[in-house]
Amino acid sequence: MTDTATAALAALPVNLSVAVLVLLLGLAAWTDWRTMRIPNWLTVPGMAWGLYFSAIHGVSVGAGLLSGALGLATGLLMLLPLFALRVLGAGDVKLMAMVGAFLGALATFKALLVIGIVGGVAALLFAVSHRALGQLAVNARDIVQSAALPGVGLWRPGVSGPSIGKLPYGISIALGTVVFLVLRQLGFA
Repeated sequence: MTDTATAALAALPVNLSVAVLVLLLGLAAWTDWRTMRIPNWLTVPGMAWGLYFSAIHGVSVGAGLLSGALGLATGLLMLLPLFALRVLGAGDVKLMAMVGAFLGALATFKALLVIGIVGGVAALLFAVSHRALGQLAVNARDIVQSAALPGVGLWRPGVSGPSIGKLPYGISIALGTVVFLVLRQLGFA
């Protein structure tokens, strides 16, 4: 690793808002792993902290608050369709809204791309370990069809096809966000 990259990574936890975000993400991932839930006592204050940090780090308080609010809305609205399709839980959606409050809209969108890759790899590994890769492919096709074709109806695990199991997506959100933060710190995102 170059000296510049090492210095950029070393500077990552110095930013208090990033440190708070990473701490909250760690708590969310741990809680999701243990209980398969991400509680409101974690996400709602996290959203408030994200808006606060966005406000104080913006060009002005109003501009920073707007940036945080747009990020919160981006995280919420981008995952809401997956909640409606019953692919993700409400805690996952609220966790992404919390991340958005810290990052702002554009960075939240970029983080979602990394999170999608991390989550996709996690789903593939989960399916392979449960010998359910074929069922994952069928379920993915059915989800896309139900989202893209009006009148088909919502995909529901166990009704449209058997679920391959539950995956705590909060871990993917946490890991993907941290990977995004590191990539951004190194100048790649």
